[in-house]
Amino acid sequence: MIKAGIIGSTGYAGNEIVRLLLGHKDVEIVWYGSRSYIDERYANVYRNYFQIVDSTCLDDNMGELCEKADVIFTATPQGLCASLVNDDILSKVKIIDLSADFRIKDVSVYEQWYGITHKSPQHIQEAVYGLCELNREQIKGARLVANPGCYTTCSILSLYPAVKEGIIEPQSIIIDAKSGTSGAGRGAKVNNLYCEVNESIKAYGVGTHRHTPEIEEQLSYACGEDIKLIFTPHLVPMNRGILVTAYANLAKGVTEEEIRAVYNKYYANEQFVRLLDKDVCPETRWVEGSNYVDVNFKIEPRTNRLIIMGALDNLVKGAAGQAVQNMNLVFGLQETQGLLAAPMFP
Repeated sequence: MIKAGIIGSTGYAGNEIVRLLLGHKDVEIVWYGSRSYIDERYANVYRNYFQIVDSTCLDDNMGELCEKADVIFTATPQGLCASLVNDDILSKVKIIDLSADFRIKDVSVYEQWYGITHKSPQHIQEAVYGLCELNREQIKGARLVANPGCYTTCSILSLYPAVKEGIIEPQSIIIDAKSGTSGAGRGAKVNNLYCEVNESIKAYGVGTHRHTPEIEEQLSYACGEDIKLIFTPHLVPMNRGILVTAYANLAKGVTEEEIRAVYNKYYANEQFVRLLDKDVCPETRWVEGSNYVDVNFKIEPRTNRLIIMGALDNLVKGAAGQAVQNMNLVFGLQETQGLLAAPMFP
């Protein structure tokens, strides 16, 4: 059995890791970490675990945890994992970090967009960007995995085949994205109160959202040039889900059948990326509670643009599910283990 510790287990993403690992036949959770609920029963924080989880919440002592666990999931705010990790810890345990601390290879870009000083830049180059469909082989040998963000996972997987194969002009990409309120975390914030978000939709982080450089960096690797794109997120009054609609100029004349063949080239054998049938648009309700990403596209001939769409559950494939998928790869397990539950509806 793989022994897993979760630092930040009482946040939404941490709670989702718990839910998935409880159904994983090869994993035992040995540490429910939480700064806010130390010594409280985990089932009192999340009562859905009543008579399922008997453990109490512990602190974020990674030095102690690395002696007890084989893998540590850090579902924590930016900066915390970087402040805790060191060479000694990495020699003893695998770390899958759900924050942005190790996603961006240029530390100056990270510090600019996140507004904090990176506490362990010496580990950035070692960290593997944990988008399994693109970096599967590198993840298998990693000690430190940088789990991608929810907007970035949906945006990159939706756009990657078109960018990689030169179907679109990468400098023309505009991404319009929508997220459910759980994407903002469990912390109390006035802007996320029920009366503030219900019956409303708003753009936020316009021109400044922190996932922008992460998307740019990964798509730049795909096409071999430095991409700059527009990314605008929106908050919508639902619990879960990411919907991405991306627009880009077509770089060459292609038919729908040719584009579909390109997407099938990359995703036909991927368990968790579903290329939808012609004229079917991705919807968040059809991926809720699952590790699936639904993707599709439409040619707009009047403007010579390609419209690319994607949908996923921000807490599963956009966070915890992807983290478990990464863990499976790191430990040589079947990649889909514990993740094959069908989406929930209604």
